[in-house]
Amino acid sequence: MTNFSEIEEMYLKTMFEIHSENPAAIVKTTQLADIKGVSAASVTEMIQRLSSRDMVTHIPYRGCRLTPSGFQLAARIKRREILLEILLRDVIGFEGDVHEVACKMEHAVGSDLESTLDNLLGYPEFSSEGKKVPSVEREIETIGISTLLPICKLPIHSSATVEMIISSDTEAITIRECGIKIGSVIETLVDSRTCDGDNLIISDSISMRILARINSMGG
Repeated sequence: MTNFSEIEEMYLKTMFEIHSENPAAIVKTTQLADIKGVSAASVTEMIQRLSSRDMVTHIPYRGCRLTPSGFQLAARIKRREILLEILLRDVIGFEGDVHEVACKMEHAVGSDLESTLDNLLGYPEFSSEGKKVPSVEREIETIGISTLLPICKLPIHSSATVEMIISSDTEAITIRECGIKIGSVIETLVDSRTCDGDNLIISDSISMRILARINSMGG
């Protein structure tokens, strides 16, 4: 978590989203007011507040731009949102409003939990919906022995033991038919994957719900 309020973080994230589409553009006060559903006066007050904390550069009567510090923080907030969306949709299989829930949860995620999520998900660059995961100041730890990962994220030439399966009833049938169960050993080769020695063919969407801990790596 940061020492910024939830509403301040939401403004910064919105500015980051606008900058992502057009980095050179000034974020207009009226544009922010329309997106946030508030008055231009409220937006101006927030811009001035964030400007006093060196998060944005205020351009009177026009809008603002994120400062380098503001961009870094906004990118981190956006990254947490997307990581949570991947966790909710692809790992847990949450069928509700993933975006809304992730927006609420992102403000409670600290740097330690963010790093753990990033590691667990195999350091994704994009979500299944094609959203790019911001990599600003991303701290990538070496994936090695004892790392827990979805089986589709296991590195080549690794062996891992299945520890957790999170799936719907329909997916559970597919997983059982593939011979996967708690304790199964998954081995990942250059162009194939095996489960307890048998060739394994399973979609990435379902394999995201199967978490395995790496036992060994190497050629």
